[in-house]
Amino acid sequence: MLDLRLTRAARPAVQLRRLLVAAASAGTGFLLLSCLGYALKRPEAAGSGALRLAWCVVPVAATVYLALAVARTDPGTRPRPGLSAIGLGPARLMAVSALVTALSTILGSLVALSLFLHLRGDLTGLPFDGAAASFLAAGKSLPLAATLTLLAVVPVVATVAVALALRPRDPRPVTRPQRRYLPFVRQAGGPAVGGRTAGGPAASGRTGEVEAAGGGGAAGEGTLAAAAPAGVIDPRFTSPSLTDKADDDKGPGDTPAGLPWAVALVAAGLTAQAYAGRTPPTPAFTFTTVPTGAGLFLLGWLLTAVGLVLAAPGLTHLCGRLLQCARPGALRLLAGRGLMAEATRIGRPLGILCAVTAAGYAVTTLYDSPGRPFGPLSALGALVVAGCAFATLLTVAVETRQGRAETTDALLRLGAPATVLRGAAALRAVALLAFFAPLTLAIAALAAFPLTR
Repeated sequence: MLDLRLTRAARPAVQLRRLLVAAASAGTGFLLLSCLGYALKRPEAAGSGALRLAWCVVPVAATVYLALAVARTDPGTRPRPGLSAIGLGPARLMAVSALVTALSTILGSLVALSLFLHLRGDLTGLPFDGAAASFLAAGKSLPLAATLTLLAVVPVVATVAVALALRPRDPRPVTRPQRRYLPFVRQAGGPAVGGRTAGGPAASGRTGEVEAAGGGGAAGEGTLAAAAPAGVIDPRFTSPSLTDKADDDKGPGDTPAGLPWAVALVAAGLTAQAYAGRTPPTPAFTFTTVPTGAGLFLLGWLLTAVGLVLAAPGLTHLCGRLLQCARPGALRLLAGRGLMAEATRIGRPLGILCAVTAAGYAVTTLYDSPGRPFGPLSALGALVVAGCAFATLLTVAVETRQGRAETTDALLRLGAPATVLRGAAALRAVALLAFFAPLTLAIAALAAFPLTR
């Protein structure tokens, strides 16, 4: 009951984000059902139907990524002090997040099924004078097992992804113990020092000399060393071990890794597309017919998109550094350090949005002819993918603002004007737009150039 209250008592902005997940799930579910309708309408075109179903992987991935971003920013499922005492520990909150994601995606799948049945004429007759009957297999019975399987794809994948991403982790850093065998240090049950065991006469004599020379303080330290368990080295004589830091927890001075490899992937993708453009594939490339020579085009698009996603965190960090060049003031310093600190968290969805924009430009160039019109299902798929990418970026921006709330409150308590903080946020957005917009347009033009020849 408390879980339900936490879910219901969310703010309107949180409910709006959940509705966005449901809308994305509805669009993706309708695309999957339209593939089923195409297969029922044209059973002889099995290859074309399978290709349509394969293209649905892109909106499914975009919907799952949006659901994961929304689950991360849900304040009702964030661990708080005292919740574990009433049974809402990290594992229970993870289950609540997965349940909320499942409910949102199931709602979207039910909306998709209702709309699909309505357009087929199974509920109240054929709407729009039967315009949608050609690709929805109107008049033919739907197989129940296939329909339920396709509708369950998005809820199952999104729920599992949220459960895996928000699973409880040990908050303590991962330490790597170092075994050092130092002379003049008494180690109970430790290895031999100088040919004798640590508890032997020579070792005990040396240790006694150290304790006597150190006085009372040294005697106290000797008592602590003697009380150490067997096989454990006194931590006073070992260097602090390194801890593994996650990408999202890196400081402003840590540059995200992978930028050289990302640039190499983008270059390889553009090269593959340029090489494939020397011999245009025949017949023409569409979403339902992929000719034999179009594999290199698809490989180039894939490499370019992956390179953009991997390069975006490093480019965001570089953008933050450029903001702090040439004697920065307080405004530019705040904006630049904020971009550097949140480069990995903001860069990933920003890279996905850039990749989607470049791909959309290429697809628009591909379909810019009277013989190959942009159909309603293609428009719906593009709307789902682009909407999910943009909504994910906005959601991650909200998550970044929530993570920076303590720093913002501290600056306000120190007397920083609120206008300076709002100006820094606006400057970050303008800097990212000015940096990534020309880059995305240039890559999109280069990727679409072979298609225009």
